[in-house]
Amino acid sequence: MSITAPRETVTPACTEYAGLFQHRLLEDSAAAGSVDERRQQAMMTRKAENLCLECPLMTQCLYNAVVKFDVAGYVAGTTPRQRSEMRSILGIRVQPEDFDTLAGVTTPNRQVDHDEVVRLRNANPYESLESIAQRLGCSLSTVKRHLRKARAAQEQPKARLRRVEPTLAQVIAAYQAVLTRRSQRTTRAA
Repeated sequence: MSITAPRETVTPACTEYAGLFQHRLLEDSAAAGSVDERRQQAMMTRKAENLCLECPLMTQCLYNAVVKFDVAGYVAGTTPRQRSEMRSILGIRVQPEDFDTLAGVTTPNRQVDHDEVVRLRNANPYESLESIAQRLGCSLSTVKRHLRKARAAQEQPKARLRRVEPTLAQVIAAYQAVLTRRSQRTTRAA
């Protein structure tokens, strides 16, 4: 009979210290207005960064936040701006989550049809977006979201190549490049 030790469950720091990671100063980098808030934001960012660097899930979290999901706030030791820089280095683009399935509901089990929004706009190019929204029984932002989605689809090339996701090593190299740039900017500013 062999006795095995129970598997240890890893609790990520972002879960354990949710108050820190979900604080408005980390969620929105522009939220800090006063000198005291900027100082507090810098201190909180350093603490969150240290917690992320110690987390055994850091590399997988970083990969997911850069390659798979367009997440907000401070994640995997990075800000949204840093993740955007890393995506630029890697030559990838991550689509934001599509909340249309939630946003367009006007009555139970009825969603605003994307094709209907585009058809109404094309049929009535001089009509205001507000009046189109009223016709559809949805919000102005829902109409705008559908039209942005249609515009983005037109701008993409017709022949789509299969996207090859970067490797974990490539994501880590981009992470190091972005952090190196940041430390060089900080050194020059001092």
